Formats: sequence, C-alpha cells, structure tokens
Amino acid sequence: MDALSAIRNRTSYRGTYSNTAVTREDLQSILEAGLAAPSGCNKQTTKLIAVDDPEILGKLKNLAKLPWADSAPAAIAVLTERVFAYRDKCFSIQDYSAAIENMLLCIVALGYQSCWVEGHITDADEIGKQMAAVLGVPEKYELVCYLPVGKAAEDLRHVKKRPFEERAWFNGYGHS
Repeated sequence: MDALSAIRNRTSYRGTYSNTAVTREDLQSILEAGLAAPSGCNKQTTKLIAVDDPEILGKLKNLAKLPWADSAPAAIAVLTERVFAYRDKCFSIQDYSAAIENMLLCIVALGYQSCWVEGHITDADEIGKQMAAVLGVPEKYELVCYLPVGKAAEDLRHVKKRPFEERAWFNGYGHS
C-alpha cells in the first residue's frame, strides 16, 4: 500500500479484532516506522515496547479496561522522556506524536488496524503508570499511549471529515 492510501484508509478502529496473530516481523516493522519519525533536536525521546505475550497482554488489557480492544492479539506501549531539547523547549509530545502517526500508517499498510489510546491511560487514575510497572519501565519514562494492534474482524467506520475548503487554503487564511 502506498503512503497516501494508508493515510486515507487509516481510521481509529474500535471493533473486535480477529484472532490472527501479528507477526514479530510486522511488529518490528511497525516499531521501526515509529523510530524513524523526526524528533526535536534529534533527542529521540520516544521509546517503544511491542507486546505479543498473551500473559503480559492480558495484564495490560485488565488495566486498560477497553472492551473493544480486548481481542487485539498485540499492542504497543509508547514511552516518552521529557527532555529540554532547545533552551526551555521540550518536544517530547511532538516526538511521540510523530512516532505514533508513523506506526498507525505502517499498521494500516501491513493490513492491521489500531486506535491511538492516550487520554484514557494518562488520566488522574494513572493507568499508564500501572501499565509501565507491568512492563518494567524505568521511572524516568512515562507511558503515554497504548496501541492495540490486529486484523479487523468488523467493517471499518470512517468519520466524515469537513471539506478541504473549510480547513485548508493557499497563500492565506480563507483564500481559495
């Protein structure tokens, strides 16, 4: 699948996953896509953990409490380290966001689906910290995103996007 097709076909999948395993080779490709993302001042603040061990995955699913993601045969945990990259600027959010988008596009290109789960695990109940403990993550890193990964067992639902003319212009805001 070419890049534009992956971009256009990507959606936040919140359905049942088939029991088809995600191969280690595909998981590595997904992680490599994430690590290929740009990072502010090349600080490379994003770290990634792919999980395909059913026991560990089960512990993460029990913490996440996302019934629609329970059938996913694999997941990726996204970690960040808040580092000042330039003067008083920290680009860790931009860094991990770029890595996540690269991985989401790779996931679709390989025939899988996923959903960016961040707010749910970074809320006050600190599910991300609990997941990090299961994965043995050092305290200097924060687990900021959980990506269930697998083959869709249901039809994809794409949200309706606003028309191009309402969101993008040439040579100035609101210009045709």
